[in-house]
Amino acid sequence: MPELDTQVRLAAFGFLDKQTGIHGDVLPRKILEQGFIFKGERVPLISPQGIFTPRLLKLPLTFCTVPPEMGKKRPYDDELGGTGIIRYRYRGTDPHHRDNVGLRKCREQGLPLIYLFGVVPGAYLPVWPVFIVGDDAAHLTFSVAVDDKKVISSGDWVADATGADAKRRYITVETQYRLHQQSFRERVLRAYQQSCAICRLHHTELLEAAHIVSDKHPLGQPIIPNGLALCKLHHAAFDANILGISPDYVVDIRKDILAEIDGPMLKFGLQQMRGQSIKIPRVPDWKPDKELLAMRFEDFQKAV
Repeated sequence: MPELDTQVRLAAFGFLDKQTGIHGDVLPRKILEQGFIFKGERVPLISPQGIFTPRLLKLPLTFCTVPPEMGKKRPYDDELGGTGIIRYRYRGTDPHHRDNVGLRKCREQGLPLIYLFGVVPGAYLPVWPVFIVGDDAAHLTFSVAVDDKKVISSGDWVADATGADAKRRYITVETQYRLHQQSFRERVLRAYQQSCAICRLHHTELLEAAHIVSDKHPLGQPIIPNGLALCKLHHAAFDANILGISPDYVVDIRKDILAEIDGPMLKFGLQQMRGQSIKIPRVPDWKPDKELLAMRFEDFQKAV
């Protein structure tokens, strides 16, 4: 029943729009498991299976990538890349498994779906609307493209898809970058127990994941040892080389800043942080990389 399918998909998109407006881009799994009520029936958005078809529908509504866990390999290595296409692995190795067939039919009918990207255990970043635009049985992968949310208002998704390839590739590249950055942020903040490594501030909305070495640098990978959880003030000061962190995890402040006389923010927020040791993650593999800190501290010393 195409009309029902459209109504449920639109309701799902509306639900996610509301929830991300309340909670931010990343949603707890429990919200996705609870889902929303459609005409008296609960419609969850996620299940233990990666490709999910709710009871009301005949074809999939969502598919997800499992969040990475310490010491564990993802069961499916989905590729984000930066080419304007997301590669999503089949369920299992049978191209004719009903879930794989379901995504294939979504492609044939031009149906929009929701991609739930796992950033950390128990938390997903939903992306919608996405479309299956390719099917590679030889490599057991689907090609996925992200489209503008404006296309969902019409409900005529097949018509909107005409000539949309270039636009979708551009939006998909932007989305891939956002997924990488958001995943990096969530992993770093979780490693630092949702607190600033310098001042210990615990308000997550005021925390950011700082790269020790810029992501534009060849060594600037979006991994926890190249990250620091910092509040907005200390992140800005770190990026501007007002504040440095030595390879021994000790805070230093630029000399001209130490000589300034200003209000309490300068005194207590920066000047009195000099000589303090930063908070570091408990897991040894998550500690800031000392070689990367040494490279960055050199830049700070040159600024001094």
